[in-house]
Amino acid sequence: MTRGSQRLTARRALGRLVIPVVAALIGASGLLVAAPQGARAGDSDTYRNPLDITAPDLTTPVDNCADPTVTKQRRANGAYYWWMYCTKDPRNDEDAPPGGPPTFQLIPIYRSSDLVNWTYRGNVFADPGATPSNYPTWVEPDSGLFAPEIKRLNGQWYLYYTVENTKPAISGEPEGCRGDFAIGVATAPSPDGPWTDSGDPVIDPRRGGPGCNFFWTIDPEVKSLAGQKYMFWGSYYGGIFSRQLTAPDYTETMEGTQLRITVDNKYEGPEIIKREGWYYLFVSATNCCNGPLTGYSVFVGRSQSLFGPYVDRSGVSLFEEDDGRDDTSTDPTDGRVGGSVFLTMNGNQWMGPGHNTVFKDFAGRWWTIYHAVEKNDPYFACCEDANGGFTKRPALLDPIVWVDGWPKVRGGRWASAVTMPAPAAQPGEQDRYQPTTDWRSTKGDLKESYSDEFNDGLGPQWSWVRQPNDSSTWGVSDDGHFWMKTQNADLHEDSNSASVLRQDAPDGEYVLEARIKLELPSEGCCFNYRQGGVVMYGDDDRYLKLVHASIWNTRQMEWAKEVPAAVRGPRYGNTVVGPPGEWTIVRVVKASFDGGTFFQAWTRRDAPGGVWERGATWRYDSLRDSMIGIVSMGAGAFIDHGWDSRVLVDWLRVYDVDIREPVPIDES
Repeated sequence: MTRGSQRLTARRALGRLVIPVVAALIGASGLLVAAPQGARAGDSDTYRNPLDITAPDLTTPVDNCADPTVTKQRRANGAYYWWMYCTKDPRNDEDAPPGGPPTFQLIPIYRSSDLVNWTYRGNVFADPGATPSNYPTWVEPDSGLFAPEIKRLNGQWYLYYTVENTKPAISGEPEGCRGDFAIGVATAPSPDGPWTDSGDPVIDPRRGGPGCNFFWTIDPEVKSLAGQKYMFWGSYYGGIFSRQLTAPDYTETMEGTQLRITVDNKYEGPEIIKREGWYYLFVSATNCCNGPLTGYSVFVGRSQSLFGPYVDRSGVSLFEEDDGRDDTSTDPTDGRVGGSVFLTMNGNQWMGPGHNTVFKDFAGRWWTIYHAVEKNDPYFACCEDANGGFTKRPALLDPIVWVDGWPKVRGGRWASAVTMPAPAAQPGEQDRYQPTTDWRSTKGDLKESYSDEFNDGLGPQWSWVRQPNDSSTWGVSDDGHFWMKTQNADLHEDSNSASVLRQDAPDGEYVLEARIKLELPSEGCCFNYRQGGVVMYGDDDRYLKLVHASIWNTRQMEWAKEVPAAVRGPRYGNTVVGPPGEWTIVRVVKASFDGGTFFQAWTRRDAPGGVWERGATWRYDSLRDSMIGIVSMGAGAFIDHGWDSRVLVDWLRVYDVDIREPVPIDES
């Protein structure tokens, strides 16, 4: 997204969401440690993230390529070019010099022969003030143009793209109404251009309400089925949908064919592939552009129909938990929509990996290119201040590993920060990648003095930070559950009023597990920010939390990090893990390596078919000596349904942990 669109992502952050080779780098614990970026590989047999992208007019590499889309083109000699298109943004700090305005490239084009080394070829559109200019006449000159999608159709190239700001004749609103999103298309005889816009939206702005209130009609994806072409698109505000494209020009869509594909307020950026009879839907979640605390991640569901319902590894739909079509259902778990983790943070320098494209190389290996944030260099130099800045998002490449019919980037090792074997970018090349697992943890003995079944009240290890004044707002039930009403209080930046039930944590490495329940209607709006679960608590401004959270009509498992105000940039960032159930088991694994302290999140629906989903790893060295806590907060209790909103903890258990080395993965 453009810088203007990055501002919209403040609405996406959960918790305060208004919507929402390798052996040398492996230590005794088996934890993959962040390697410095260093020099990039010049040999196409290998690569090192970020991708090596150069431009003739720049003296330094391109280090921003958000929302990438990739295709290939056969040349006359039988070899192939690969083409990549990115969101309207500056390419690097030379395009965004300190003290000067950034230069926004109008959908930059890059070309490669090896999928490793890329060269800038120009932009899809010329500046709207240039003479001549092919800039879309229906789009405001300062509009964001983002999330392109490249396709070969009708013997020519189609470049679908998102528009942030259309002209009043299109939106029906006066000038100054930003965020009336639409999708356009330009065509060209070559991936290089010249590009000619169709002159009208493929999908017009769609109203979410009166005035300047429009659903987020963004992030196009085009798929073929039985000779027809279909567009998939959408984001948090509105959800993800599909429509049939009009034949034979594919420059309009048929509104009457529209189908909802996912729930609203959780996902964006659809990408779909077909493999062995299954369609796989990849979608991104949370905040794309939060500097060094960006928690953007990619989730996946699959279906034997292009139109879903797409379900995750636990069998939970990404739309509704019932039949995937009836959004008026009263099923008690509809809001707890699915999504299995495909790509997230692993504790190295790459934060917020997301908005990916997926493709197959000439050896049959699937790969993904996506953007991420380098936590040690997260902002453009033009726009950085004490509160953060304009987030850079370089392009990264990594292989996909398939296990039991499900994909994970590098088999769950996520974004690479080491030298990697390159894809088979040309016919006849071989697959060079040998997948291995990430570091693995195995529970050891139960640490009874740190654990509590809550069968006889609170154990002696517990104490309070800000004990609730009203003893009727918390307690231990006769059936052995610690319970606490959701407080009209919080732990968020300067709002530190929530109670924390805390205990010491063991020294060194351990596994924490707890069985929790957020006692709210399982769907429906609006019980925003009510949340409860466990925290790794250093103090009010230094913690990690893994909670079941209510976000508009959805219920999500949030894994969040807050840092003190003295740290430059944002103080709060988050991602999400797997789908919650009525009861959900949460797990946090604490591991240490070479002076670093790492916390890895897991969740599992405590219901038939529920599987463990491994989520992100946050590195948080100053939580080395943190405590373990329980919270129930975000907003006050309510009586609308005849009972108060509460968080219940059935048990909390702490174990020794055995951290093990990676092992090879069998993809058969």
